[in-house]
Amino acid sequence: MGALTGGMFLSGHTTPRLGIDLAGGTSITLSAVAEEGAEDAINSTNLNTAVNIIERRVNGLGVQEAEVQTQGDRNIIVNIPKGTDEDQAREQVGTTAELGFRPVLTIGSAVPMEEPTEEPTEEPTEEPTEEPSDGASDEPSGEEPTDEPTEEPADDASDEPTDEPTEEPTDSGDGGDTSNQGLSAPGAAGSVSQASYRTDETDAPEEPTEDEAAQEAADLQARLDALDCGTEEARVASGREAATAKDEDVIVACDDEGVYKYALGPVAVPGTDVSGADAVYDTQRGQGWIVQMEFNGSGADKFADITAELATQVEPQNQFAIVLDGGVVSAPSVSERLGGGSAEISGGFNQESADDLANILKYGALPLSFEEASVSTVSPTLGGEQLEAGLIAGAIGLALVVIYMVTYYRGLALIALASLIVSGVLTYTIMSLLGPAIGFALNLPAVCGAIVAIGITADSFIVYFERIRDEIREGRSLRPAVERGWPRARRTILVSDFVSFLAAAVLFVVTVGKVQGFAFTLGLTTALDVVVVFLFTKPLMTLLARRKFFASGHPWSGLDPKRLGAKPLLRGRRPAPVPSDPKEA
Repeated sequence: MGALTGGMFLSGHTTPRLGIDLAGGTSITLSAVAEEGAEDAINSTNLNTAVNIIERRVNGLGVQEAEVQTQGDRNIIVNIPKGTDEDQAREQVGTTAELGFRPVLTIGSAVPMEEPTEEPTEEPTEEPTEEPSDGASDEPSGEEPTDEPTEEPADDASDEPTDEPTEEPTDSGDGGDTSNQGLSAPGAAGSVSQASYRTDETDAPEEPTEDEAAQEAADLQARLDALDCGTEEARVASGREAATAKDEDVIVACDDEGVYKYALGPVAVPGTDVSGADAVYDTQRGQGWIVQMEFNGSGADKFADITAELATQVEPQNQFAIVLDGGVVSAPSVSERLGGGSAEISGGFNQESADDLANILKYGALPLSFEEASVSTVSPTLGGEQLEAGLIAGAIGLALVVIYMVTYYRGLALIALASLIVSGVLTYTIMSLLGPAIGFALNLPAVCGAIVAIGITADSFIVYFERIRDEIREGRSLRPAVERGWPRARRTILVSDFVSFLAAAVLFVVTVGKVQGFAFTLGLTTALDVVVVFLFTKPLMTLLARRKFFASGHPWSGLDPKRLGAKPLLRGRRPAPVPSDPKEA
């Protein structure tokens, strides 16, 4: 108890974390729905991936301390604290994730450069005949050569991939530096970097003149320069804006790590064309963790076309971005046409980052959506009133138990009351520590479970006290009665608590929603009851049995032999053995 209490104060979490129904807010229960023929898509892996995506969206609302977690085998619970627009929250968490492969037009640093004013004056005059992306791509990189883009960059791009897979993973194991990731065909040893994209045939008529191309390039560069990716709030805002764009739009977006910002072309391959993705450790080529992905029929053709186009471009225009909900999660580059419907992404991955990217790719292709099973909103005022009512109910329950114990057991009530206080302290400190540890939130049903636990805990004391009193009725003194009554009481207490804990465990597994809070608290307090009775109540009873007040059978001790109708033992004789229990006899 001392260790838990000290840990609670050291952690700074001195009060239990309150649930939505007590603190106020919105609780949304989402139930997964699979399309016909793809029922196996509802599994723990995909649900966990959905949790990560929904959590990104909830954070995008500027929500603090939101909870997104799986419940059961097909449900996701989203708890959003007070102060959040409910309609906006429901719209964000209830939609399917948007995944797409967009060609990179140009790249800039997430932190704005201090001297970006020299290059723009030269770009429009020297590169008007090229695509707008060429002018935009040179500006953030700060490269001055304008007459060597067709030869030198291509050589550099082909030379660099051979070093990236074997060296960079050890330096950027978090997978956050997307410039180190490359795309290759299965079995190829190469890796790639960053790329731009020239619009396809349907977009070609939109660039009839050099002036329009130059203006579009200047506008795009201005949008990229204005984009701020230096803070989490700025990246979230950028993601919200980019997520609303159409597939055919040119967008600017930040990466998840806040390292780069991108100007991206129209969606070349939608995420729904990905048929599968897996994280694999490559031992043959020494590339470490890689991500292998597969495309369906139409996706394979689109992917082959876009990689063929990107392979002819120069850095950073040979790269495409994997965009999820307006944010760039990875940006591999291309060195060759990738046909056959499969490809590998390598460079800078560890197991966790490879698994995350593979899950994102798979989730974009999953026939999995969610429907609202329930939505409840509680105001902070109502939550405070419910908490107050719960505390009053608990106090009344505890008072009734104490009154009963004092009336019936008299002095023994002190032992019961001390045990209840110890149990209460343990329960409170554990609940306070479980909040930051596992996200446990004390809701109204959990308060009910704690109130019920008062009776369960008191029942254990009553069982033990009655066993002791039975021994005294048979003529034994207190100290032998305490020791002889314990084995029988111990078995009864363990069986009773086991049944209660089993009921709580089953209730926790089969229920959905706030009822799980009741089951969790009931199970926790039941387990603590065993700890308190074995390690506190019984030892305390043994110590007090040596005190004259209890040992002499004082009328207010609750152990008065006359009041209990004890039959005194005959001097020099032992009581007759009980036939049904030879050991005790």
